[in-house]
Amino acid sequence: MSARSIFIALLSSLALLTAAPVRAESDVKIGFVDTERILREAAPAVRAQKKLEKEFEKRSQELEKLAKQLQGMQQNMEKNAVTLSDSDRRAKEREFSELTRDMQRREREYREDLNQRRNEELAGVLDKANKAIKVIAEAEKYDIIFQEVVYRSQRIDITEKVLKALADPPASK
Repeated sequence: MSARSIFIALLSSLALLTAAPVRAESDVKIGFVDTERILREAAPAVRAQKKLEKEFEKRSQELEKLAKQLQGMQQNMEKNAVTLSDSDRRAKEREFSELTRDMQRREREYREDLNQRRNEELAGVLDKANKAIKVIAEAEKYDIIFQEVVYRSQRIDITEKVLKALADPPASK
């Protein structure tokens, strides 16, 4: 069989396939869950956020205290710039620079640690949400549930059901 006859056979097959209407089952049940909303509003997500706030509260307060200290140092240097000797001014500027670098390092570490912990906590929330979605899908006989879409109709949005399931977990679990 030549390449030309294979090409013609493939084109013929393709033409037959595209000519035959493709029917989707009319009883396909589709759902959608707004993951961002789950991560904002679900009871486990709210608990996780409060846990993180409590966990990082002390470090946040330390950073605020350090920022106020830096602000005070800067105001003091500006106020006393004329009366300070060159060596005292350079010493104050060096101290201010060192404290500024320390604060920047602490802020960076704080953000990195907070982001890592937030990701850990949200992974747990997503795991619970996915289990709740699966239970709802099986109980209500959904064929497919999407979590990321460009467009969806409110008619297929089951986010409220998932939020309710996460707020009132079954006693058996």
